[in-house]
Amino acid sequence: QSQLVELLQLEAGAGPCVECYHTGTVITVDDISALGERWPAFQHIALDMGFRSVHAVPMRVHTRVIGAMGLFGAETGALTPEDASIAQAMADVATISLLQERTIREAGVLNDQLQRALTTRVLIEQAKGVIAQTKNLDMDSAFNVLRAHARSSRQNLHDVAESIVKRTLMI
Repeated sequence: QSQLVELLQLEAGAGPCVECYHTGTVITVDDISALGERWPAFQHIALDMGFRSVHAVPMRVHTRVIGAMGLFGAETGALTPEDASIAQAMADVATISLLQERTIREAGVLNDQLQRALTTRVLIEQAKGVIAQTKNLDMDSAFNVLRAHARSSRQNLHDVAESIVKRTLMI
């Protein structure tokens, strides 16, 4: 239910979590029904979903706010100071988890890119070897032949090298 309320805030660009994100400050709404005209779309959907209060906590990396965590309550009232501290700790743990997931994902992408580059490099070296052997050229000259064919045929070097290694293309 809170996901729907969060999505509505994002779509509307307004609500306690959006304001928390933009300002980097904790936003507490003790009684959603008493909001007045501040965030009417948020108020309507939150009350329909059974929420009566919300506590929005910024998710920070150093001084930069990267998100906001909303804690929705079924009853009116603010969090106790202890609960507010726990909420901030939860937001900090969630932030660390998001950053770790992103780091792992980015490392995976980098690893894939490096593997593709290595595979392409090996394939090009194999194609150079085939050209050098069949045309009785040194490796630098073989590479020049490979590159020239790729350019003149408007193909990428990887595809030409692969065709040469598979013996579907003879230059």
